[in-house]
Amino acid sequence: MFSGNTLMKPATSLAGRRGFLRTAAGAFGAAFWADSSLDAALQHVSTNSRPSDLKITDLRVAVVARAPMTCPVIRIDTNQGIYGLGEVRDGASKNFALFLKSRILGENPCNIDKVFRKIKQFGFHARQGGGVCGIEMALWDLAGKAYNVPVYQMLGGKFRDRIRCYADTTESHDPKVYGERLKKRRDQGFTFLKMDLGIDLLEHTPGALTQPLGLTGRESFNTQHMFTGIELTDKGVAMMGDYVGQIRDLIGLEVPLAADHFGHIGLNSCIRLGKGLQKYNMAWLEDMIPWQYTGLWKKITDAIDIPTLTGEDIYLKEPFIELARNHAVDILHPDLATSGGILETRKIGDAIQEYGVPMAMHFAGTPVSCMANVHCAAATENFLVLENHSVDVPWWDDLVNGVPKPIIQKGFIPVPDAPGLGVTLNDEVVKQHLMPGEGYFLPTDEWNKERSHDRLWS
Repeated sequence: MFSGNTLMKPATSLAGRRGFLRTAAGAFGAAFWADSSLDAALQHVSTNSRPSDLKITDLRVAVVARAPMTCPVIRIDTNQGIYGLGEVRDGASKNFALFLKSRILGENPCNIDKVFRKIKQFGFHARQGGGVCGIEMALWDLAGKAYNVPVYQMLGGKFRDRIRCYADTTESHDPKVYGERLKKRRDQGFTFLKMDLGIDLLEHTPGALTQPLGLTGRESFNTQHMFTGIELTDKGVAMMGDYVGQIRDLIGLEVPLAADHFGHIGLNSCIRLGKGLQKYNMAWLEDMIPWQYTGLWKKITDAIDIPTLTGEDIYLKEPFIELARNHAVDILHPDLATSGGILETRKIGDAIQEYGVPMAMHFAGTPVSCMANVHCAAATENFLVLENHSVDVPWWDDLVNGVPKPIIQKGFIPVPDAPGLGVTLNDEVVKQHLMPGEGYFLPTDEWNKERSHDRLWS
């Protein structure tokens, strides 16, 4: 494996290499293998660990708040002093990772797929996948440090040197205000934009929505879209279209503009809205209904001429493949901190590419999880664009060291070449932004022996 013009070899015992090379000297001439030559030959070889002897000894957590989400960062320690960083998905409990500690203690972190298969039964869709995925990220970081290579190289190399991003942007009910905010993103160098476009725009306009009388916002929020009884009227569709049109007037038609957070409207309203937005050339319409309904998604996708997208709450590759095989949506959108981690998300990209489906990536977290996404995106051919929610958080970049700042440079993140994920934590900054009541990687011995009989077959 190579980094630039430097040969990078697995971390091994320096004494062992010297012994081998001196034995070789008998065959090739002692003068050739003089100590000065040995020192020159070995100066780039990592000797701080023996990958085959690595063992996991601990798992600890530091919960970052307001990044802008709550983000539990995990650290997996080993018997050789090197550690790996990962992250439980935004908004999820740190306990999703801590519950798995007893299952991974004593394992060799370089056996990433073996450990993943051991723990993946304890993940599930949405935030419940966060513990498995956070651990998987940390294993890749550890393996990269042990072998002295970046994660993307262990995945087979990279297709691109920088990763295109789009940024979450605070909504306004005034289209001119929102348009100016999105225009600012374009001025910042972002080449792909996304907006929120919800029925909250219509809630105070008579005749724009029909819904069961007395239905509360909380009731509809916790009810799947098809079961709320909420439908758009022609007036409502026209108002939402006009809102997007005014934004397009400000940002232009040249830059891709995706839309999300429509509200829990019925299937036919999704179709009617999609048709109403067609002339604004939207990049995609996201999560119009829950991802689980493959047949209903296909009905929407077949009825409108705007790309459809879903996937941020799906765990493991099989549901993605089902959606792609049925051409139920045009683009799939895994969140690496839910979908199974770095390798599983790479597998998702490869699998759906066979059906002609591109992969965008959902992300909302700290730079630790961000770099996991960057390495995966670099190594996945059909990658399209990566989300980021933290562009307006002034201290977000400062949470880590090891990469150029700002992390997002004119809408792109350069792919790091340092070993593992390529970042280390800035301890002082992370400590300043911990969740109140949380410590900084405190001992978690109470989770060391948390076990059950995990076998799923008899």
